[in-house]
Amino acid sequence: MFKELEVSSLGVALTLFALIALTIGLIIYFRRKYNSYRLDDLVSANSTADKKNLLNRTKYPEMDVFKNSGSFFNYGMTAAVALALVAMSWTTYEKQIVVDLNDLILEDEVEMDIPRTAEPPPPPPPPPPPVIQEVPDTEIIEDQPEFVDQTVDEESKVEAPVEVKKAPPPPPPPPPPAPVEDEIFKVVEQMPRFPGCEDKPTEEEKKKCSDIAMLTFIQKNLKYPAIARENGVEGTAVVQFVVDKDGSIADVKVVREPGAGCGQAAETVIKSMNNMGSKWVPGKQRGRPVRVLYTLPVKFKLEG
Repeated sequence: MFKELEVSSLGVALTLFALIALTIGLIIYFRRKYNSYRLDDLVSANSTADKKNLLNRTKYPEMDVFKNSGSFFNYGMTAAVALALVAMSWTTYEKQIVVDLNDLILEDEVEMDIPRTAEPPPPPPPPPPPVIQEVPDTEIIEDQPEFVDQTVDEESKVEAPVEVKKAPPPPPPPPPPAPVEDEIFKVVEQMPRFPGCEDKPTEEEKKKCSDIAMLTFIQKNLKYPAIARENGVEGTAVVQFVVDKDGSIADVKVVREPGAGCGQAAETVIKSMNNMGSKWVPGKQRGRPVRVLYTLPVKFKLEG
């Protein structure tokens, strides 16, 4: 019977207010009713009545409030059932979000500032070529070796050989250069995508589904700055960030904003993507994941 009954928040509030007002009205009515009886009228009305039973609750039957206990009990049960029924039928609806893919189109080109990567030091210069000296074409007469008598007898003195000190070892080679950070691409064969659309059959459908899911996430989680709302500030904040190889968001930077805290709000909602249950699908170049610079416009528009 009540399967299709739906009550909004306003309906629940009105029902509760009506029950409270009705209860207060009944209290006021019965108080006025019993206060309207006069003692003289009650005495005269009951002067000819039979002798009262001592077990009666009140001396005068007109003042017996307990005779309405059945009605009060039925009213309480009815009010409780009605309130429970309305509360169980309380229906809330999520705010309908209308996504326009044109919000991802930038009106003018934004200069992309790619973060600089560490460059390796230049290699050492090659050693200079050996100098070749020209030898004159002359006959070289080698001196004949001179034979020295090395005969040793008992009276000969033998001197100990002079110890020759070894040269110190050469210094260790310099440490290898630090590894070069991965290159950040602007455009790749497969651009990064917002998660949740990998079940689509074609790349075009995956991209469209990804854009809609991303805009829906931004509209649900974007908090319009109070100062911008009070001053009627509207516009587009352009945010650049890097989608890493594992799909995480890094190096978030606001390159353009309308002011009044809109840029900070856009940066906050982009950084919150790292707290989702799943990460972005990273961009790929030649079949391997790479780091990609992503530019995203975030529009701020007050509802009329």
